[in-house]
Amino acid sequence: MIKAVAEVTPDYWDDACKHLARRDRVMKKLIPQFGEARLQSRGDAFTTLARSIVGQQISVHAAQAVWGRFADLVDASTTRLAPASVVKLKTDAMRGAGLSARKVEYLRDLATHFNEGTVHVRQWQQMDDEAIIEELVAIRGIGRWTAEMFLIFHLMRPNVLPVDDLGLIKGISVNYFSGEPVTRVEAREVGDAWAPYRSVATWYIWRSLDPLPVEY
Repeated sequence: MIKAVAEVTPDYWDDACKHLARRDRVMKKLIPQFGEARLQSRGDAFTTLARSIVGQQISVHAAQAVWGRFADLVDASTTRLAPASVVKLKTDAMRGAGLSARKVEYLRDLATHFNEGTVHVRQWQQMDDEAIIEELVAIRGIGRWTAEMFLIFHLMRPNVLPVDDLGLIKGISVNYFSGEPVTRVEAREVGDAWAPYRSVATWYIWRSLDPLPVEY
């Protein structure tokens, strides 16, 4: 199994919580319910994206189980999932870990991009959100939602609003519209009031539905 990587939390979190509590009645009520819990990043770009691919269209618990079996296929002495190691994995072994044929293709394509240096990992901190999204969606299996999850969970960008996320839409419906259906336009209007900390508000909306933090 891949050894645990030290997790990092955003330095803006406390300021964001104060800002949101002042601006938004729902956030003022939600934030205190979760104490010191906050967004955490493992600090490894490839692992974060690989986990997001593994977790597509399956439950959190199923994704954790598949990820554990997949990670066991690579060198257990390392703290990071090395792209070069994934490129070398046999298809049968990856399928045996519970990955679909399509996810095997996606993971291999992701590993190839990282292994060959066609993604600009070292420049991401200086690039704006949309530029990073454009680069990531060129990789098979990564759409805008996955790229936005990467911005939130890896780069910890503070102002991402993933309006294609079903959990966010449901959470806005429950917390702001008494459970009535919500359009993406309405969700975006609610999210506009959270700027410049829309990622933080989104994280608390997710927690309102499931107190167990999602990790990538």
